[in-house]
Amino acid sequence: MDTQILLDLVKVRMPFGKYKDRLLCDLPVSYLEWFASKGWPPGKLGQQLATIYEIKINGLEELLKPFRRG
Repeated sequence: MDTQILLDLVKVRMPFGKYKDRLLCDLPVSYLEWFASKGWPPGKLGQQLATIYEIKINGLEELLKPFRRG
């Protein structure tokens, strides 16, 4: 896996909606499930949200630890 993808998930913030300005990696699964059922946003953001969703539902959040600050 490209490490830049994981790095982006801990740096990029949600640009709109209920969780605006929250890091993508900190979005709740329920919010990601809503997107999964309604459709991902187009482009890179949709890919990032789908990726963090897969990471979370498969219990792989440990993959993000090396990329988080502090």
